[in-house]
Amino acid sequence: MTRHLSLKLLTAAVVTAMSTQALAFEPKGKVDCIAPADPGGGWDFTCRSVGKLLSDLEYVPGNVQTINMAGAGGGVAFAHTVSKRAGDEQLLVAASTATTTRLAQGQFPGMNQDQVNWIGALGADYGAIAVSKDSPYNTLSEVMDALKKDPKSVKFAGGSAAGGWDHLKVLIAAQAAGVENLPKVSYLSYNNGGEAITQVVGGHVQAFTGDISEIQGFMESGDLKVLAVLSEERLPGKLADVPTAREQGIDAVAPNWRGFYMPADISDDAEQYWTTTLDNVYTSDEWKDVMTKSGLMPFHKSGAEFDAFVKAQIKDIQTLSKDIGLIR
Repeated sequence: MTRHLSLKLLTAAVVTAMSTQALAFEPKGKVDCIAPADPGGGWDFTCRSVGKLLSDLEYVPGNVQTINMAGAGGGVAFAHTVSKRAGDEQLLVAASTATTTRLAQGQFPGMNQDQVNWIGALGADYGAIAVSKDSPYNTLSEVMDALKKDPKSVKFAGGSAAGGWDHLKVLIAAQAAGVENLPKVSYLSYNNGGEAITQVVGGHVQAFTGDISEIQGFMESGDLKVLAVLSEERLPGKLADVPTAREQGIDAVAPNWRGFYMPADISDDAEQYWTTTLDNVYTSDEWKDVMTKSGLMPFHKSGAEFDAFVKAQIKDIQTLSKDIGLIR
């Protein structure tokens, strides 16, 4: 009896230990999500939509509070996270390719990518290059051939500032196609993607560079010809007929991913909890529904893989930014 009792006690102890290990971290009380911009837009959407599912699927107790912290293109939120919230295991911060672009170009003075934990990405809005319906260009290769002969022969319009992500998308494609003298490629910056598209549809600018979500309506109406999406593979649904740049011999991929970083100095258990939780959110039917309704495309990386991806993207953007003389 004593031996049986000892075995039972040992078994109970092991089970308890395993349970304790599995629940080494669980969020308690308030969870914050910082959107580094005013309400509306991608970062705000990321916090609010993912935050709602974290609550609905009971990964957090109560609601996730979205805190809008605009300024310096995400720099204010990044600085706040680094200086004020180190070790905070109940804080998520929305991020995207715009975040890595600014880090690559040194726009967050005194700060770098190693000062936060990159947790995961849950979708992307892929880059695309399009022309008006009356354009003589029918493929991305034709546009790139024109740029090889004269980098100024095709003017591109986008919704980011010069050196921003929309500008870099066309340069990524041009560099992959072997276009020389990248600084001479013409890019015109507009207040937003819609304004840039209007210029292309009206025949004032030859080509548009932006995200696929911005041009789907114009593609369906026939006002724009989408020459390529900058994705690894063809995108689903109505975009399935649009070829990738890779299919045209141009190895250019440009995802504007949506995801999160967290403060430094959090525990391994907390980092693992949030990584696994975001993995579970991404595979849920509820998130798939959100992606479909919002136009987000499949893109998922987490943990060490996401950390490596972010740092490689920053390095690539930094190199390209130096090549075009944007930074030293």
